[in-house]
Amino acid sequence: MSNSALYDTDALAWSERQAALLERLASGERVNAEIDWPNLIEEVRDVGQSLLHACESLLQQAMRHLLKLHAWPASTAVDHWQAEAATFLDDAKRRFSPSMRQRIDLAEVYASALRSVRRLKDQSGAPAPLPDICPFTLDALLAGDIDALVGMI
Repeated sequence: MSNSALYDTDALAWSERQAALLERLASGERVNAEIDWPNLIEEVRDVGQSLLHACESLLQQAMRHLLKLHAWPASTAVDHWQAEAATFLDDAKRRFSPSMRQRIDLAEVYASALRSVRRLKDQSGAPAPLPDICPFTLDALLAGDIDALVGMI
């Protein structure tokens, strides 16, 4: 089966085959013609994009919980929201890498979180007003101080 056909039908088998070929190439063996360079290059790019999107998603989840903490401070869910925000921020910090700093669109991540929270209701009453513009900095989010972050809103 050709490399591209294997890529299209069984990504796991394709990736294992490509890894084995790269190991052989790294040891000095000539296997260049067997390596599926176009798809391999695409997959390497996708790894980086996946890491970036994972970090953005964790930041977005944290922002949702931070916004809920501000919007409904009397809710019975406050403890849960604090714990969730802290967990998401810890996970984002672990996944963050320096090259992401220029690529994370914090305004867009916040806008998505804000849209989500504005659709919610809580039994503790009407929500406190939420800012249209992101009040957080990336450094503050990665520092993970929940009280300080809620105070920024």
